[in-house]
Amino acid sequence: MRAAPPLASPSGRFFVIGSVPLARRNLLANKKRLLRSLAGLGFAVLLILMQLGCERAFFESSLRVIHLLDGALFIQSAHKYRFITRQPFPPAVLERARQVPGVASVRPLYADWYDFFWKNPYTGKVFMVQVFAFDPDQPVFDLPAVTAHLAALQAPDTVLVDRRARPFLGMGGKAAAAELNGRRVRIVGRFALGPDFQSDGTVMMSARTFASLLPPGVARGVEAGIVTLKPGADPQAVARALKAALPSDIAVFTKAQLLRFERDFEARVSSAGIIFAMGTIVGFIVGALISYQIVYTDLADQLPQYATLKAIGYGPFYIARVVLRQAGLLAVGGWVPAFVASLLLYRILGELALIPFTTSPYIIIASFALTLGMCLLSAVFAMMPAVAADPAEVF
Repeated sequence: MRAAPPLASPSGRFFVIGSVPLARRNLLANKKRLLRSLAGLGFAVLLILMQLGCERAFFESSLRVIHLLDGALFIQSAHKYRFITRQPFPPAVLERARQVPGVASVRPLYADWYDFFWKNPYTGKVFMVQVFAFDPDQPVFDLPAVTAHLAALQAPDTVLVDRRARPFLGMGGKAAAAELNGRRVRIVGRFALGPDFQSDGTVMMSARTFASLLPPGVARGVEAGIVTLKPGADPQAVARALKAALPSDIAVFTKAQLLRFERDFEARVSSAGIIFAMGTIVGFIVGALISYQIVYTDLADQLPQYATLKAIGYGPFYIARVVLRQAGLLAVGGWVPAFVASLLLYRILGELALIPFTTSPYIIIASFALTLGMCLLSAVFAMMPAVAADPAEVF
């Protein structure tokens, strides 16, 4: 590339204009306008960050139970399109699974999301809750607060409740008893799980108590089989053996596969994935429009200066490079304060909604890439007048 021509400074010394941080100086030339611009752009970036954060919170809350299941492989009905749908299968399936080489144990998990109604022990109001049940001698959850009360769950009509459930359920207090499906149950312990977008609270109990509380006419059976492997067993090989040994209407997953199965449903099938995606797109469009207005206004004000550069020999590629660099600096300036603000909002929303609002490398990379992309894209369209400016026409 041709070297930039030297220009004389007022002191008589020469400098190369290509070495001047022109993009940064253009941004700082009008500080008040820069602050207004960063505020507008930061709002759009914050909208993107909140959409990405809500999406992650939605997924993490819906996958939290699966993360806590203590097993290497999982057996469930192949008709299940998501984990929280009831599709029980006969206990005999677990007996066949126990005979497969490499399997150390298969523990049944019973569950229901639609047929158990909890009465708040303080207000008397009734709410639907999700219920998990298992044999206390064969626990399925990796939760110390649950493991500590396994002996107490052996007694009939005893339950554990989620102390992080929605406050209107009254599970976080010190009540020793409550009503579940119209029957009095004793609360023998509390654990910390938290609600999600589907359920407001969780109750755990023994399989015997579950069977006695399940309303008449509701299908009975095992909801999932939690498989523990023998030392040295290959999970993929055992999973293939289980699929071959079990009926065709039974699905076998590793934990990673089950988590991916659930995440794919939420992202591609449920309306939640579409809603969050549209929110992110809207934030991108708003940010692109704001960025375009900022860069275009700045270029319009400085069009004579850019025409002067062209007149003294600087080509369109140099001007484009300056404008794109200016857009990149604008992206950084808008993203940093928006990200800091999002951390505060995540914390506030997490406390209010009792849902895990946290940042992640994905959110950081995706939000910055979207911010940089919308600024550079808008700069490409906004720079056209400056690149095409004819010095003779401008002056």
